[in-house]
Amino acid sequence: MQNLNSLQQALNDLTPQAVLVEVAMLVGSLAAAYGLVWLARGRHARERSIWFGARIYDGVFFPVAALLVGVVARWALDDLLPVGLLRLAVPILFSLVLIRISVQVLRTAFPNSTLVRRLERTVSWLVWVGLVLWLTGLLPLLVDEMEGVHWRVGGVTVSLLMMVQGGLSAGIVLLGVLWLSSAIEAQLLKGAVGTSISARKIAANATRAMLLIIGVLIALTAVGIPISALSVIGGAIGVGIGLGLQKLAANYVSGFVILAERSLRIGDLVRVDNFEGHITDIKTRYTVVRALSGRESIVPNEMLTTQRVENLSLADPNMLVSTVVQVAYGTDLEALIPALTQAAARVPRVLADPAPGVQLSSFASDGLELTVLFWIRDPQNGQGNVRSAVNLAVLQTLNERGIEIPFPQRVVHTPTAPPVAAAPPADGAPG
Repeated sequence: MQNLNSLQQALNDLTPQAVLVEVAMLVGSLAAAYGLVWLARGRHARERSIWFGARIYDGVFFPVAALLVGVVARWALDDLLPVGLLRLAVPILFSLVLIRISVQVLRTAFPNSTLVRRLERTVSWLVWVGLVLWLTGLLPLLVDEMEGVHWRVGGVTVSLLMMVQGGLSAGIVLLGVLWLSSAIEAQLLKGAVGTSISARKIAANATRAMLLIIGVLIALTAVGIPISALSVIGGAIGVGIGLGLQKLAANYVSGFVILAERSLRIGDLVRVDNFEGHITDIKTRYTVVRALSGRESIVPNEMLTTQRVENLSLADPNMLVSTVVQVAYGTDLEALIPALTQAAARVPRVLADPAPGVQLSSFASDGLELTVLFWIRDPQNGQGNVRSAVNLAVLQTLNERGIEIPFPQRVVHTPTAPPVAAAPPADGAPG
């Protein structure tokens, strides 16, 4: 009941004069913490991290700074007047620190998971309930009751308190591992461009997997599960992989193979299963391909290693684009082809080397078919727009020279009737 007595003492110390001073100190502490975070944020204002969230007050730095300033204020006032409000504010700020750390770590490690939102609420409720139990003095009573509930598992006596403590220890260890792996991954991927991003992605994925394995082992030890018991669990996992998790294991292995071989890199323009787009991210299980229209395709990594994939920018970022136009038979092609080549070369995105060209590709039924070939270096900016610009340049050249694009023509043959022979004159009729 010591905490209950402390709470009662804190409430008794809430005199009107002391409350005004403590409220002013508490507001000043929050304002000072806000100012410290604002100054420390600086150039990281647009970067989302664990310390600095999307806003100034939703990161870990703000409650930590408020807690430190609040503790200093409590120490400063402790000898001057009875401290009651700050005595209650310090554990509340400490609880807020625990909540913000867990929430920010989970959001950073799993940014697109809907389960994380529910887990955040669960952690918040557990922390606040624990704070209330501690302030009211009920927590020691609850601990004694949980220690009295025990059972034997495999010849070992296990109490409910041991299980709860082990679960909390495992949660803290896993949060620390996720925080460390997220920080290492952010540092590895910072400023990564071109071919180096694949190698850094390998290091980031391998580091996260290794840290998670170490964290799970430490967490299991904290719960009380011996490491020797993992041999049985490992055998069961091996059987599960052999029977039902083959595809999942193949996707994870394929992800590391893709990153190691660098046959597919982040930023490459690829065509997979008639879906064309740029690789925006390579996860351990799948690869994200984003089309120019904004649609995204989630491609399992096994598909990228076992099926045909067209990488349009693996060795050379240049891409050949073509368009077709018809002119009438009898057109002077020796004069027209150089003019069309120059017209295509004047389009801004068309490369001068390799130079564009025009070929007589077919003798069509309605006219001579010409294929205009040209190269671009930036296919990520679209192909239809540059093809349209080349078509407009070709049309302008044809109009300037008075050359018409022939319409479809059909020749209709009408059969003529055979001549009708004259009938012979009848007998006795005048000739």
